[in-house]
Amino acid sequence: MIDLYFWPTPNGIKVSIALEEMGLPYRVHLVNIGRGEQHTPAFLAISPNNRVPAIVDDETGTSVFESGAILHYLAERTGTFLPASGAPRYEVLQWLSWQMAGIGPMCGQAHHFRQYAPTPVPYAIERYTTEVSRLYRVLDARLADREFVAGEYSIADMAIFPWIAPWKMQGQTLSDTPNVSRWFDAVAARPAVARGRSVASDLRKPLDAEARRVLFGQDTPSES
Repeated sequence: MIDLYFWPTPNGIKVSIALEEMGLPYRVHLVNIGRGEQHTPAFLAISPNNRVPAIVDDETGTSVFESGAILHYLAERTGTFLPASGAPRYEVLQWLSWQMAGIGPMCGQAHHFRQYAPTPVPYAIERYTTEVSRLYRVLDARLADREFVAGEYSIADMAIFPWIAPWKMQGQTLSDTPNVSRWFDAVAARPAVARGRSVASDLRKPLDAEARRVLFGQDTPSES
């Protein structure tokens, strides 16, 4: 059994998708990041960077934080969605790294400045929206001659997909990148992806004032 410490963020959802795709039994432990539960000593013992998701594998006694590392661990544990060796393996790993270092952080910044900044910062909005657009074009070019990011469906697709899902929040239009649009629909249609996306989906709500204070240090009064 896998214990999944989770909140329905893009990084959390990619792990719930992977667990469903791999058929691994898991228990969900909700960590309400809008109420600061990621800072508790119990959670920090599992995830020292106070970020969700994290997992604890009862069978192996292994705990893993950072979503990319979790996907890598689960793929190796099950022998699925990551080739065992050679160039195909590194095709997957480089695109997993691209998500972790590129499109994930840039989409996160676009989300923040477009949705959550207490006052508009036009330079930041333009900067991150434009960079996300560039990254969508990189992905679109990659998908021009292959069904999935690394050819076969893999943990790279699971990692990237939840960051494309909120494309409207990033100021993007999928019709501008038809290969991304086709790929997105194909991934979304997978039953395991639908199940992974549904985990605690009712908790994906606009941030209230207290959550903004906890997550962004915004000095606004808490809602009663």
